[in-house]
Amino acid sequence: MKLLVLLVVCLFGIHSAFATDQIFITKSFDLDKVIFDGKWSFYTEWKKSSWNPLTYDNGTTIIDLRTAHQGNFIYVFVDDVKTTQWSSGKDKATICFDTNDTKNTVANASDYCFQTILSGTEPITLQGDSTSPSNFKTISNPDGFIGVASISDVNDRYTDVPHPGYEFRIPTDTIGRSADYGFYVSVYHSQSNKTYSWPQDISTSASEIPSPSKWGELISPDKSLPEFPVPAITLLGSIIVVIYFSRNVIFKRFA
Repeated sequence: MKLLVLLVVCLFGIHSAFATDQIFITKSFDLDKVIFDGKWSFYTEWKKSSWNPLTYDNGTTIIDLRTAHQGNFIYVFVDDVKTTQWSSGKDKATICFDTNDTKNTVANASDYCFQTILSGTEPITLQGDSTSPSNFKTISNPDGFIGVASISDVNDRYTDVPHPGYEFRIPTDTIGRSADYGFYVSVYHSQSNKTYSWPQDISTSASEIPSPSKWGELISPDKSLPEFPVPAITLLGSIIVVIYFSRNVIFKRFA
């Protein structure tokens, strides 16, 4: 039993050490209650979602990324909690999905990006297009898609200091249902002309969307467990079988 516990701990250690570009998305039963206004509308609004704090500039910039899925939608909240200066109509957040997780160098029709501009009117949907100079083209917003941004208020869960937030609802009818997606997030600060991205340091300008080959992964519990990726489950199962038969052989030999 001690050996088995040690092996499980090792598996967790391997996963946490090498899976730095993976985010696990939570299944929720409450996000259909989200009020899409670009901020925490009530204290528990985004509580039942995966929380990934993204830290930049030695901790002076923190973006709280929250993700969850419910029904036919993926929900994403990009909470720019440390930003106290902003430019309405210029600052923006972008989230992208490589629906087949193929990590292509050039974006194709299976790659989608969704943008919302702070205090903007309409969100934007982009689809990969290898014939476009930017490798993406603007398409009509899909049915059910929501993207909205605004400034926080007293209902914010973590701070009373006003800051920008970006809320998205992405229809799975557009991006499909998958065990894992290629995934990219960025927030552009107009005043400093800086783009903060996840994975980090792969964006150089406000208009650039990096190659899908550089994106991370969003792991969905629809077809895989977030605590144990599928390869780890397989490996752990094999180890348990080996230990079981090894113990039986030893007991029979010394019986």
